[in-house]
Amino acid sequence: MSTSTLVRLIAVIVIGVAVVGHAQQQIGVPVPPLGAGPFVFDTAEQRNVRVSVVARGLSHPWSIAFLPDGAMLIPERSGQLRIVRNGVLDPQPIAGVPRVRTDGNGGLMDVAVHPRFAQNRLVYLTYTKPVENGKGTPSLARGRLEGHALTDVKDLVVPDAYDGNGGLNGRVAFGRDGMVYFSTGGNIGKVAQDPSSLRGKILRLRDDGTVPSDNPFMNRAGYRPEIYTLGHRNTLALIVHPETGVLWNNENGPNGGDEINIILPGRNYGWPVVSFGRDYPGPRISEHPTREGMESPLVAWLPQIAAAGMAVYTGDRFSAWKGNVFVGSMRVGGIAGTGHLQRIVFNARTEELRRESMLNELRQRIREVRQGPDGLLYLLTDEDDGALLRMEPAS
Repeated sequence: MSTSTLVRLIAVIVIGVAVVGHAQQQIGVPVPPLGAGPFVFDTAEQRNVRVSVVARGLSHPWSIAFLPDGAMLIPERSGQLRIVRNGVLDPQPIAGVPRVRTDGNGGLMDVAVHPRFAQNRLVYLTYTKPVENGKGTPSLARGRLEGHALTDVKDLVVPDAYDGNGGLNGRVAFGRDGMVYFSTGGNIGKVAQDPSSLRGKILRLRDDGTVPSDNPFMNRAGYRPEIYTLGHRNTLALIVHPETGVLWNNENGPNGGDEINIILPGRNYGWPVVSFGRDYPGPRISEHPTREGMESPLVAWLPQIAAAGMAVYTGDRFSAWKGNVFVGSMRVGGIAGTGHLQRIVFNARTEELRRESMLNELRQRIREVRQGPDGLLYLLTDEDDGALLRMEPAS
């Protein structure tokens, strides 16, 4: 091959790679800056819904916990714990938060307050703990909120650490039984099916991190006693259903296969043995999406919506939405700029009737959705300049 031919061939390859890279970078819908609002929408079963911007300037906020005085605790993925009082974001983060690893999908994530917070001031955080050789693990910590700082901060659970940037998410919720439920990411090989690992599980603990004697795998050979359920990929919402008291989660599949599950003790939720999704290059995760002995999802999404955050509406402000489930979406089908809020309607037997996509016009990644003590819905946008939004009747 002549030198000139070789030069032309290299040029063609370089241009081809550049074109492919450019095409990949252009996948997505342009997202305009979030306006000042308020925004008013008509939805399928509730007219004149107003969405107001309560606070701005949050860096990829992850979750909301309401305090007895009406204030909100909001963790930012970069490692700050913020507080919003009377609709105003305090410019000073709360001190005393553990150091976090923010690579990949890690960072400071969920926050929950103890059911007796007014007496003990205890706050629970999930975060990606940095460990040796650059590894990280989703961990659960507890501290006491004193003034504008967390004190007596300590880790309650530090699962096994792995290389890489996947499976670093964690959620925390208090059950009706007073126990702490903590989810750990399991998007690492087959670790979610490994009973000797705490990854890819939902754990059940006392409020001090010790293990209850009635856990489903207590004293079972080969099983960690903390395990409540196994076979989870990445749990991005963990709630107690306000009407039934039963634990629910939603979790991200890979390319499709996001799901909502009703969490029951000792059950196996399938990952990575079964899934409705495909691997990112295209092949199916499993030939059949269900299997005897493994729980099927209550709801599944194809394509995926990057499900995040979840709330069951029980208030009186939106009468047409009572009993509906709301789920945040960060993008649909792998296309950036398609984030929104989904509403799911079930019948009395928890069978799905219909779904509605809402707030599509805002094109925001909705990371969190919670019902506030005032009966309104509060959302967080997962953006560099993230916002706290409030949904309320316009009239």
